Amino acid sequence: MIELIPAIDIIDGKCVRLSQGDYDSKKVYNENPVEVAKEMEAHGIRRLHVVDLDGAASHHVVNYNVLDRITSQTSLIVDFGGGVKSDEDLKIAFENGAQMVTGGSIAVKNPELFCHWLEVYGSEKIILGADVKDRKIAVNGWKDESTCELFPFLKEYVEKGIQKVICTDISCDGMLQGPSIELYKAMLEEHPDLYLIASGGVSSMEDIRALETAGVPAVIFGKALYEGRITLKEIERMMQDY
Repeated sequence: MIELIPAIDIIDGKCVRLSQGDYDSKKVYNENPVEVAKEMEAHGIRRLHVVDLDGAASHHVVNYNVLDRITSQTSLIVDFGGGVKSDEDLKIAFENGAQMVTGGSIAVKNPELFCHWLEVYGSEKIILGADVKDRKIAVNGWKDESTCELFPFLKEYVEKGIQKVICTDISCDGMLQGPSIELYKAMLEEHPDLYLIASGGVSSMEDIRALETAGVPAVIFGKALYEGRITLKEIERMMQDY
């Protein structure tokens, strides 16, 4: 069964969503992310993807208090990303309850440090965040596109021991127009053992089922849930069917 991972994106301590990573498109869905997390848990959700958007923009972890409240008030397994750029940031994330941490920009800009984390914490705890636009890696909260091509980048990190990758197609994210299934198929064709977590564009349960049919191990979804295109009841039902 495909693993279902809802996302909570945080700005100013609030639960928000963006469109294509554009901070000007911010829409606040809930003032209290902890309540959102609790409701998800009540419907059988076991894992959560928490993104510190303030952190991504300011190059250091900002909303660690929200992370702490979510992890201390629920039993959810939380993977955390956004602004994790230093040993101190990583320490803050783990100390505030994250079980896994996603590194995106750091893997492009400081591969030595990212590989050091991989060695110290292992591939169970360190996730590679591959945010792509036209198959090139984007960095700094998606504001900058690098010259780094997705497939060589991915190959390099798989060879270094990465097992889990969150791949977000920025052109799809928050647009509710469907995920980049062909991109994910191509990634899994090259790396069949990869625990690939698809992110961006999911607009319906049909999209989730299409990703599952394509062999994608896990999916992150956010806006579709907050906009009512997918309900927690539907998610719960899908999990109970297995």
